[in-house]
Amino acid sequence: MANRKNRSKAPLGQTATDTANMVSNAHAEAFTFGDPIPVMDRRELFDYLECVQVDRWYEPPISMDGLARTYRAAVHHSSAIQVKRNILTSTFIPHRWLSKQAFSRFAQDFLVFGNAYLEKRMNRLGQIMELRASLAKYTRRGIDPDTYWFAQYGYNSQPYQFDEGSVFHLMEPDVNQELYGMPEYLSAIPSALLNESATLFRRKYYLNGSHAGFIMYMSDPAADQKDVDNIREALKKSKGPGNFRNLFMYSPNGKKDGIQIIPLSEVAAKDEFLNIKNVSRDDMLAAHRVPPQLMGIIPTNTGGFGDVEKAARVFVRNELIPLQKQFQELNSWLGENVIRFEAYTLDENDN
Repeated sequence: MANRKNRSKAPLGQTATDTANMVSNAHAEAFTFGDPIPVMDRRELFDYLECVQVDRWYEPPISMDGLARTYRAAVHHSSAIQVKRNILTSTFIPHRWLSKQAFSRFAQDFLVFGNAYLEKRMNRLGQIMELRASLAKYTRRGIDPDTYWFAQYGYNSQPYQFDEGSVFHLMEPDVNQELYGMPEYLSAIPSALLNESATLFRRKYYLNGSHAGFIMYMSDPAADQKDVDNIREALKKSKGPGNFRNLFMYSPNGKKDGIQIIPLSEVAAKDEFLNIKNVSRDDMLAAHRVPPQLMGIIPTNTGGFGDVEKAARVFVRNELIPLQKQFQELNSWLGENVIRFEAYTLDENDN
């Protein structure tokens, strides 16, 4: 009788001989997948990218549309750019040719795209009437010297050529070509996209309700079918948002592991969300070199981030003043001091 109980049953349609052959053919196997890829491999291809000639202008070596989409991909990325733009705009002294709003657009384009353009508009007497910022996303450098085009791709849009010598081009120097600038934060784009992907995944994960899923595994022989039906009915009544309740279960002479709660979400959807957010945030802050207390980040340590006024002064001296000097290159191009800045101060009397 004991041998009959311990005898294993073969699946339907499978003989004992087939089972024995499968057991005899079973063996340990080790394999690998994915060839190792060096960190520096294929990265140098970016250095060979040229500014491709399209029609009568050159295309930038990197997608301007991609940089525009990346601008709002992560909150720490866009916030760092906006802090620099706001401080620059607040210290800018308006000129009769260049308004504060036009300078704000000019500065934002330079911080986002590494390129910024100002069009010199003349009146009928040949005098400068105003300096208008041209969108860096669509402005292209012409093949002929000192020519620029506005090439906005669309169904009815036509490329427009600016008057020769009427466009001032401010760019962040690149090491591979001299036609277009490249933004400083280029190395932090993967971190910004990773931060965005983690946030979108967590949002979908929460909306799907996976954070509340579990399996109730019951193997207690002391429980009868009536107890199982009662538990099932109690769980059904606890459905709905905010209606999860505690359940009381009494099982005399039951086993220690007779009832187990296995959380599905904790096992299947553990994605290290906070670690991804924190590490990618640090990468973006390092690329922009903006103190976290100026961006409204709440410190997680007991000591905090330190004196915010000292951090602001160091930030302005090391980052904003060099940017102001770059923008003042326009003065040499025009031969007049159009871009001027006030001294950055922290007035204690401001409310």
